[in-house]
Amino acid sequence: MTHNAPLYPVFLALEGRHCLVVGLGQVGRRKLAGLLDCGPASVLVLDTAPPAAAAAPLLRDARVCFARRACTEKDVAGRVLVFAATNSTAENRRVAAWCRRAGVLCNCASAPEEGGFQAPAVARRPPLGVALSTGGASPALARRWRGELETWLVPRARMAVLMGRLRPLILALGAETGQNTLLFRKLAESPLQQWLERNETERCRLWLQEALPPALHAHLAELLHDLP
Repeated sequence: MTHNAPLYPVFLALEGRHCLVVGLGQVGRRKLAGLLDCGPASVLVLDTAPPAAAAAPLLRDARVCFARRACTEKDVAGRVLVFAATNSTAENRRVAAWCRRAGVLCNCASAPEEGGFQAPAVARRPPLGVALSTGGASPALARRWRGELETWLVPRARMAVLMGRLRPLILALGAETGQNTLLFRKLAESPLQQWLERNETERCRLWLQEALPPALHAHLAELLHDLP
């Protein structure tokens, strides 16, 4: 199954959902750790081999159910996301085929073209998250660039937190959508990010006092307090 069209980028909400990881080697452990960070209700983990010592912290998570057995087609049912990460290409392809029949998204570690999605390299600096994919051309390059993206995100995280605090306050004023859009664009294109990067809080406060509606001036101190 070759993907000729571009892959559709998406951030999935896994909170309260049920997932499956088949294979608990190095790749499987990495996939499991990433899943647990995103709040699933449960993750079924299957492997015919005993788990390595490195897997112990992951398996202690109450959301993880480990079974030492092979995966069956029934295991796929009801899962929102599946990772086929065994050491066997044939087994991974078999799991991917079951997922296609069931309409379940599957990432196939050893044969990406067999799966329904590819897992990108992700750089995080809360509240920001950036996903990068080379389309399967070079996972090693994606990992390298992820590190560069993490550095790039550091100064931008403060601006994102500030905008996240401002947005509900601005919307609560009840202005027209067009007026709000203009204000949000003005904020995004302002020098605030550069000033925040240099810890020039007073310049930020003065600019915001000039740009924001008077009803929000009382919030300036809390808006700029304790930014990351």
